[in-house]
Amino acid sequence: MKFTGHNLRWPIPLAQRVSALGNRLVRAPYFRGHGVHSPYIYNIVREVFMCKHLLDGDRRLYTALINEGVCKRRAMQLQNLAIHCGFADFGINTSEAELCIALCSLPKEKLLDMVRVAREQHRTIALIAPYATPERWALCQHIIAQHRSTTVDNRGYLLIFNNHLPKQHFRI
Repeated sequence: MKFTGHNLRWPIPLAQRVSALGNRLVRAPYFRGHGVHSPYIYNIVREVFMCKHLLDGDRRLYTALINEGVCKRRAMQLQNLAIHCGFADFGINTSEAELCIALCSLPKEKLLDMVRVAREQHRTIALIAPYATPERWALCQHIIAQHRSTTVDNRGYLLIFNNHLPKQHFRI
């Protein structure tokens, strides 16, 4: 297509643009916490996801995640989540802590076992990079469908709460 002699080209193919638009439209109702009818999750969105700096407190989780290759923004958000929710300890690829972090390198069987143990012991899980591969996303969808409490998909990680919250799923 030409207007006045210049070629107009889309830098991204149209199919990818439409796919990305669909993902954003699904998340649009929860933008900046709007439409989230849970005060607990609303506070997490406003005070953790939207925070641009590390909160005052222990920074061991942030350092451990950076050393594991998690990007700084996601590591900062998870550190702020731990401070905001008052988690006393964390574990990477283990369910033996209040906040359990599951990296992409964790095999499917171990991940499902970790989710089961965390559910029984009422612990929170963060699955890093739920969209890394189609298989990982299918596994995350299965976990969400089987889960009895609230889950929050924040693109970079999937939070699975095992507490008093009702069964809800937010894509933020």
